[in-house]
Amino acid sequence: MQKANFFLLIILLALFTGCAVSKNYNPGKKYSKLELEQDYSLLRNILERKHPALYWYTPKDSMNYYFDSLYNNIGDSMTEQQFGWKILAPLTNKIHCGHTSFGMSKNWLKLTKNRRTSSFPLYLKVWADTMVVTGNLNRKDSLLKRGMLITSINGVRNHDLVQRMFQYLPLDGYADNVNYIRLSSNFPFYHRNIFGLYKTYRVGYIDSTGLEKTALLPMYNPAADTAVKKLNTVQVQKISRQEIKTQKREDARLLEIDTAMQTATLSMNTFVNGEGRHLRSFIKRSFKKIRQENIKNLIIDLRSNGGGEVTMYVMLARYIRNSKFKVSDSSYAVAKNLAPYTAYIRHGFFNNIGMFFLTNKHRDGNYHFGYWERHVYRPKTANHFDGKVYVLTNGPTFSASTLFCNAVKGQFNVTIAGEETGGGWHGNSGIMIPDIILPITKLRVRLPLFRLVQYNHVPKDGRGVPPDVFIPPTLEGVRQNIDRKMEIVKAMIRQSNEPAAAYKPPNAK
Repeated sequence: MQKANFFLLIILLALFTGCAVSKNYNPGKKYSKLELEQDYSLLRNILERKHPALYWYTPKDSMNYYFDSLYNNIGDSMTEQQFGWKILAPLTNKIHCGHTSFGMSKNWLKLTKNRRTSSFPLYLKVWADTMVVTGNLNRKDSLLKRGMLITSINGVRNHDLVQRMFQYLPLDGYADNVNYIRLSSNFPFYHRNIFGLYKTYRVGYIDSTGLEKTALLPMYNPAADTAVKKLNTVQVQKISRQEIKTQKREDARLLEIDTAMQTATLSMNTFVNGEGRHLRSFIKRSFKKIRQENIKNLIIDLRSNGGGEVTMYVMLARYIRNSKFKVSDSSYAVAKNLAPYTAYIRHGFFNNIGMFFLTNKHRDGNYHFGYWERHVYRPKTANHFDGKVYVLTNGPTFSASTLFCNAVKGQFNVTIAGEETGGGWHGNSGIMIPDIILPITKLRVRLPLFRLVQYNHVPKDGRGVPPDVFIPPTLEGVRQNIDRKMEIVKAMIRQSNEPAAAYKPPNAK
């Protein structure tokens, strides 16, 4: 009992330590070249000895070249932000592992939380070589509105601009669709961190007559944003804690039923079961209700599902898949533990315990997570869904949600619709993903501990799971702010529900 109390105390101390920004924290502090080299060399050693897929897509000689060249790019002195974005971001990109990414220090994140900062003023929807305005932070700017095509920024054309920005963003193999969504979600953030700030931006655009023109846009300055100041004076309606919890749960997962169409829409935006989401009971209740309502069509929306727990995707797959399956053909770590780097890895002690009990060394010299390789899952019998299933995917469909897509793809009653997933179809690295915390700058780099090759895996070509029906973004869809993927799938369902009609899939392109 005394040991149990001791471990409880240790856990509580870990949870409550560092809840506030350190009084001595200075985001503008510059670190010496020697300090930065020490952090970088430690990171390189950890990645070379513990990362399970460091050379999966980048050969060792090429990876050594990137390690050395970025080491030589370390300046005489750099801030945390400069070191992170100019050195660590391009390094993690070269690994081609979507679970290996850098993050700012916790103090930085706490300091900047909910704070607006100066930036490029336009939000843009980005795909292929297309950039479309979706928002303008300079509210008084009446020239560049939603739906206008942007052709260049500061003289850099769209294609070159996107490809340069991609060099700073992580991805699985070559499945870069996830990074189009990242840029689309917060273009000002990425442009600021990759290219820096400018007082004015020369922006090329297509006007209403179809001609290409150029405009000078001022940098967005939050201090001068009077709309924000006015917002602060408005009486904000108080929301109860219960309403907040309910909203968070619905943001994570939601079941909607249209009895007229005999269609259920199951939005699964995560496979993380914690934080009050209760995914296990939610999935179970949902499929019971779907059976009770005699639903014939099911839409599973995974477009915002970045993954989570393997057991959660498995549970969902068992209600859809009609044959037995396993999680992986292989899943293994390259080391038995994190020593001698345990102290630099978040929860390193507990990860060591997990690796000790969950893995066994095989003849290939790797430490295999045998349970995922051996355990066979069978379809659910109670409330199993046998109607038509439509799975919506795009770039953020990642990690465990990609494993789900692999488990159901090709089944006669399942159609995957949308865009290529950001998670690798052949496999990815993950399962346990602690942070490396660099001791001097406190910057963090995620370290997946296991390489996982999918069950009945496809050849390793670096791509994500492709859709059966490709539904890309369109200019008109962005202008009208409509959910084309959902609308097209519902049109497919309505057409298939017509008993006398010969089924013809709509033109999704």
